[in-house]
Amino acid sequence: MKVKVIKMKTKSFFVTILFSVSFLFTSLLYAGDLEDRVENSIAVLNEIMKIPEKGIPTDLFDRCSAIAIFPHVVKGGFIFGGRFGRGVISVHDKKTGKWSPPAFFTLGGGSYGFQVGVQAIDLVLLIMTKRGLEGLLKSKVTLGGDLGVAAGPVGRRTEAGIDILLKAEIFSYSRAKGIFAGISLEGATIFQDKDANRAFYGKELSAQEILLEGKAKPPLIAQTLINTLIKYSSRK
Repeated sequence: MKVKVIKMKTKSFFVTILFSVSFLFTSLLYAGDLEDRVENSIAVLNEIMKIPEKGIPTDLFDRCSAIAIFPHVVKGGFIFGGRFGRGVISVHDKKTGKWSPPAFFTLGGGSYGFQVGVQAIDLVLLIMTKRGLEGLLKSKVTLGGDLGVAAGPVGRRTEAGIDILLKAEIFSYSRAKGIFAGISLEGATIFQDKDANRAFYGKELSAQEILLEGKAKPPLIAQTLINTLIKYSSRK
């Protein structure tokens, strides 16, 4: 009887160890995927800003409350189109010029219309207003519904005649990888990726704690993103 109990305990012990190792391995793979997501976000920003005359105006960077970067957003279908992408958001302190560590978000949603083929784009959103930022910190926000979104101006700096556009809550910029030039964001939703935030920072943190309360210590790749944002927002 004692031998049977010992065998059962031994089996239970090894099952626990196996589960723990498996969980750790999966977590490490997921963390690596998240680092790739941040690295891809940096690459997207660099590509969009590579040609100043066609990039995001520096003064918009200076005025924005936050930036969202979604590498490789996929949209496609034959009758119904849909969108899906994973990305990051960083908050900008306009007074100090500092940027927060990134929080992870997901972009989803659908649109109706005849859309043949699949389109993949890189998407950058500049959140211009406090209301826009507060909307993103909710559990879910709908673009074009909860928050207004418009195609952003390009160039080294915005022109004086475009002041009326600066009232927009969100400006969008896209870099096409497929055959289409861009996408409509009407009806798309953005929501927090809580699992990704926990895996990346190693503890439970809300988007607000990461973006506004300074409770997240940025890993090296996240600091690289912050430095990249500082470079473009301080460029004259």
